[in-house]
Amino acid sequence: MALLERVATLVRANLNDLIDKAEDPEKMIKQVILDMQNQLLQVKTQVAISIADQHVLEKKLKENEDSERQWIKRAEMAVDKHDEALARAALERSMTYKNMAESLRQQVEDQKAQVENLKAALLKLQQKLVEAQSKSDMLIAQHRRSRAMHKANDASRAMGDDSNAAAFDRMKDKVQHTEAATQANSELLSDDVDDRFAALEKEREIDRLLAELKAKRS
Repeated sequence: MALLERVATLVRANLNDLIDKAEDPEKMIKQVILDMQNQLLQVKTQVAISIADQHVLEKKLKENEDSERQWIKRAEMAVDKHDEALARAALERSMTYKNMAESLRQQVEDQKAQVENLKAALLKLQQKLVEAQSKSDMLIAQHRRSRAMHKANDASRAMGDDSNAAAFDRMKDKVQHTEAATQANSELLSDDVDDRFAALEKEREIDRLLAELKAKRS
């Protein structure tokens, strides 16, 4: 996610280093603060959107779970009435909702992870902004006093801990893996042979569920 990559860059930024390398330190620190404020607003917006998306997915998950239970009850009712065809149809419908629920359940978990990553990025950026704002005057004054002393250390000075960048890279890799898996699944669904076997397995599962219902209702 480009937004998280930009935030990671700002979070890792060493303010002393940036000022030391700037021709106009005061202008540089003001620009850094402005960039942080802009990114902070974008992250806040994205957090709100992601939380809203999570709620939508959770609502859809609950609806499918409720529908699955409802069609199971209808299958039981049909068995009680000795209407096997209707019971099979109800079980097939319940399996459809069950599969949808399983897919949504994974999406909810992925969305929760994204929300947590965004919240963590937001917190780190807020902390970095507070640091920049509180230290801006001090850093500029320090720069004016000690720029010459820092020349020898510029090459070895680190830009900060890369652990946050690594975490964001892992999240990006996970998104790419999910997209690849989705594409692979789409290709598999187009395979007629797999479709036929899936239909056979579905019929077998319906037979099993129907037998269980008959046993329970007898």
